[in-house]
Amino acid sequence: MKIGITGATGQLGQLVVQKLKEKNTGAKLVALVRDPKKAASLGIEVRTFDYGQPETLPQALEGIDHLVFISGSEIGKRETQHSNVIKAAKQAKVKKIAYTSLLHADTSSLMLAPEHLATENMLKESGIPHTILRNGWYTENYTANLKAALEHGAIIGSAGNGKISSATREDYAEAIAETITSDAHTGQTYELAGDQTYTMQDLAAEVSKQTGKNIVFLNLPEAEYAQKLQEIGLPEGMATAFASLDYSASKDDLHNESGTLSQLIKRPTTPLSQAVKAGLK
Repeated sequence: MKIGITGATGQLGQLVVQKLKEKNTGAKLVALVRDPKKAASLGIEVRTFDYGQPETLPQALEGIDHLVFISGSEIGKRETQHSNVIKAAKQAKVKKIAYTSLLHADTSSLMLAPEHLATENMLKESGIPHTILRNGWYTENYTANLKAALEHGAIIGSAGNGKISSATREDYAEAIAETITSDAHTGQTYELAGDQTYTMQDLAAEVSKQTGKNIVFLNLPEAEYAQKLQEIGLPEGMATAFASLDYSASKDDLHNESGTLSQLIKRPTTPLSQAVKAGLK
């Protein structure tokens, strides 16, 4: 059996490859990536795979039995790009797909939700057996910037008192590896999130505890936060998008206490304290 992994050189994709290797199922792994040179260190077969080049995709998927379909990163282009992938998968007779969607994609106010929901519907219409993994936020979305927070004594954002149930990329990668290698999950839609629910104030308190410095959470109006992001170098469109996503967290769009993720990976999800410790290194 061959398992293809799209976006295999990305932060999540590399972990998925690692987790699939650890499962040692005997399946042959294939990295489906835009730039094959970046995939050399993965130690598996590599094929060029660009979501935006539909004419090349069916050949790239030839012989792939199961497909880990990691969603594209280009907001506004993903519905078209994902359609290209699904059509190619059908043409190549892929037997099963595991797709990384978004937590509560059918009800979320996050600007990312419509493209994910459209992709879910396309998968259903395709007739290809599949599993939909509605991933919550990565804890790394917050812990990656902790050094800047230490510099300024504050974490800034627009999440207010919103409840966040994030998990690490490694947690989600394990769930992907589990679902693509077991037929028990075919036809399922899973809402995936961390076991621990916290607010940005809780995050600031944890950083304070681990560093001995007084770190506060400074909640800003969405537009003001977008302006701050531009001031530190983000392009206007990206700054606006990030601020919008953060504001959606204030509506509890990133909150889920189903425990489904820990059930899938057969262990508790990574605690916030552990993720903060890693982010401070």
